Order: sequence, then C-alpha cells, then structure tokens
Amino acid sequence: MDLPTLSLCAPAVFSRTEVKTMRAALLSLSLLVVCTTQALAQATPQEGQPVDGNRIERSQAKQRALFGDVPSTTHPELMQILRNLTYGDIYAIGNLDDKTRELVTLVVLTTNQTLPQIKPHTYAALNVGVSPIEMGEALYQAAPFIGFPKVINALEVVGEVLASRGIALPLEPKATVADRERLEKGRAIQHPIYGDRMRENLKDLPGSFAEDVSRLVTESFGDFYTREGLDIKTRELMIFSALATLGGTERQMASHAVGNLKVGNSKETLASAMVQALPYIGFPRVLNALYAIKEAKVDAN
Repeated sequence: MDLPTLSLCAPAVFSRTEVKTMRAALLSLSLLVVCTTQALAQATPQEGQPVDGNRIERSQAKQRALFGDVPSTTHPELMQILRNLTYGDIYAIGNLDDKTRELVTLVVLTTNQTLPQIKPHTYAALNVGVSPIEMGEALYQAAPFIGFPKVINALEVVGEVLASRGIALPLEPKATVADRERLEKGRAIQHPIYGDRMRENLKDLPGSFAEDVSRLVTESFGDFYTREGLDIKTRELMIFSALATLGGTERQMASHAVGNLKVGNSKETLASAMVQALPYIGFPRVLNALYAIKEAKVDAN
C-alpha cells in the first residue's frame, strides 16, 4: 500500500491525527527500507566482483604458490569460504613461515585421519621448501601422542607423493641412539623440560605401573626427540598441534604449552599454529588450546 492509498482509505477508519501519525511512521519505514536496500546493494558482491579484493587476491596468490592450479569442486560456495578463510585470512595472521604452516597442517590432518587432504598438502609442503626428511620427522614425532597406525596411514599417502616426485624411499635413517641408550638419552631431554612430574602424577597406581609407564614415556623421548632432521622447537610445536587436534587433552596441552615455552617457542608462535589449525579442527578446540597458551607460565625457579 503506497502513501496516497493509505490517505484515501484512512478517513473511514482513523481520525485525522491518527492518519498523520501513521503517515509519518510509514514514511520513516520507507526511508529505512531504501537505506537498507542501498546498504545491501553495496555489501553484496556482484558476480565476479569480490567484496574485499585484497583478501581474495591474497587467497588466490597463496593457493597458486602452494598448489599451482586449484582444482574445481562440486561444492564451490563452501570451498570458496574455506579457501578465502585459510589462504586469504589465516596465512596473514601470526609469525609462522609457510614451511612451518604446512608442517602443522600435515600433523593436524594426520591426527584427524583426513587422509585425502594429506596428498595436496604434501605437494604444497614440497612446493614451499619442506624437505621430505622434515615432513617425515614431523609425522614421526606425533606417533606416541596420536597412535602409530594414524602416522603409518599418513606416511603411506606422503610416500605416494614423494614417489611421484622421484624421491627414493625409504628416506635416510635419522636415529642417533642405540636401543640400550634410549632411557638415558630420553631422560637427558625430558627432565630439563618436564622434570619428574609424570612419575609423581602416576605414583599411586598399583604395583609397578607408575615406574613402568614413566619409563615408557622417557624411552619415547629417547626414540623421537633424539632424532635428526627436525629441531626440538619444531617437535614441541608439532606435539602441541596434535594434542589440540585430539580434543580432551587439556591437561597435556597445559604441560606442553609450558614445554614449548621452555624450548624457545613464544606464545605468539603457539597461537599462530592454533590459528593455522582452525579450518581443520574448528573453533572450540582452537579456543581450548588458546586458553592453555594464555595460562602457560614458566616457573622462575
């Protein structure tokens, strides 16, 4: 109903004062509709014209650097949101270089067992300069935290990509300790970072379980932290990324957030890794991890 029609119909029902009031209200509503329509027209992208050209351009440039040609998809709208979020926004946040971002992504995908996505990100990691050894060591390091079968599954996919690039498998061995040295060498790394906290936390278990489990954990340090090919800062960052992806690991995240700080990773680096993981694990787990990072403090003693 336009304004003249309302004016003609109104006298049969309303008083003159009421009509004036209604006309004023309707005029205000009309102005609101016009302003809203104009705002929506400005905010809604026309076909082929993105709202934020810089964000879209960043996304497209980063995707080309990582993947080359980006494949088409049967769900273009969802993929556009994902790609612009990941490569337009997230890659511009924090202090990680592209190599570390791709290592974090591979560990997160391995922990999630989202194996189809590991293949393109293996290519991406190689394209930005991650060595096969670095890639393998990042996944190896996750094994005692997420389970060996998950890592083996992921390494099968990684191996297919490496073979397609003419990289011979198996890769060069990187172990540095003999079997009999695992406990001693593991303790030399574990104790300065984590002390005897594990043994203390397990001391009330029945029988020899406290001692046995503590020994297994320490020997795991000997198995993995002593390997060449990846420095300890990167290893701890990969562990924290895996723990955040698992969910329900708040206690372990609190411990390893402090461990990361002790080996030289800053809170900014930890937070950057968690933002990098966001598209793959979602906001709740990222926020849980960020809370652990925020609360982490290195004992002055």
